[in-house]
Amino acid sequence: MKNRQRLFGAGVTVIAVLLAFAIGCIIIAAQGANPIQAMGYLFRGAFGNTTNISATLVRATPLIFTGLCACFAYRCGMFNLGGEGQFIMGAVVTVWVGVTWGVTGPAATLLCILLGTVAGGLWGAIPGILKVTRGLNEMIVSIMLNYVATLFMGLMYSSVMREGNIPQTPPVPAETQIPRIFSGVRVTWSIVIAMLLAAVVQYFLFRTSAGFRLRAVGVNSLAARYNGLDTKKYILFSFMVSGAIAGLGGSVEILGTQYRLISGFALGFGFDGVAIALIAQLNPIATVFVAWFFAILRTGATTMQVGSGVPTSVVSIIQALVIVFAVAGLALVYLPQVQQFFSRFTRRRKAEAAVEGA
Repeated sequence: MKNRQRLFGAGVTVIAVLLAFAIGCIIIAAQGANPIQAMGYLFRGAFGNTTNISATLVRATPLIFTGLCACFAYRCGMFNLGGEGQFIMGAVVTVWVGVTWGVTGPAATLLCILLGTVAGGLWGAIPGILKVTRGLNEMIVSIMLNYVATLFMGLMYSSVMREGNIPQTPPVPAETQIPRIFSGVRVTWSIVIAMLLAAVVQYFLFRTSAGFRLRAVGVNSLAARYNGLDTKKYILFSFMVSGAIAGLGGSVEILGTQYRLISGFALGFGFDGVAIALIAQLNPIATVFVAWFFAILRTGATTMQVGSGVPTSVVSIIQALVIVFAVAGLALVYLPQVQQFFSRFTRRRKAEAAVEGA
């Protein structure tokens, strides 16, 4: 039955995407443009040449990290909405270490990544600690910490580490930056790190006893506690690992793409990650593909606007509709009536198989 539910959930996601694109085409047609031509420009902008493909992968990389951040915490039943702040703190520490410590080269790269990951984990631990010790709502605390992190980053690039008269920090030295996989394209080893991390998270959650216990706490924390699990430990652990994932993402984004802190850095990455995790049904591998889908829409939007005159806001509408349809459809899967339907269907199939076997 679980396999059928997963298959049905995947079908719901596909239908959500198709419905969103259908409505998007209607909106484009209402504006007097050709929907087929506009969609052609959209996908040409994402896949038209090597440069466009690399740009899509670059855009997908930070979304994979924030999506995995949300996915890990949600598997423990915790709503970590602070992925953006944790991403920013990882980036801030990376720039600070890379620029001010005076070390360069591969060792400095590893040091920046390590400390950026730790910074994200510590920032993620704050709502976790307040949750397990004071019972505070983790959603409110993590959202508020996003603003704190954003303002702290603003202090860094506009005052503490400001480069001349420009509100930005100096760039991380070239020797410390993450190298590109192929010369001539923007794709760096950051995308490889993101995909490897997704595989590690997938393995931990679904192939280890610790991952099973963490998911058990997420399904029913009261039952888990009565069965001897230290639920507070797993809640705090989920926040710290979730924050560390986001901090790692901020670190490699600086070292591989942005190189410095500027106004608007990481804007919206956290909430995009939440949407990606939900559409992916909290599956780490599926999170990679959904993040890639979001990146396709955003990379191709500019080409669509230039080629067909359709504003990029239409792509934002399509993205929002995918989120609404996917989340609503997945909620439908877990309704008691639908669960009963799956149960009856499974029992009927087993009965028919038993009669045929006899």
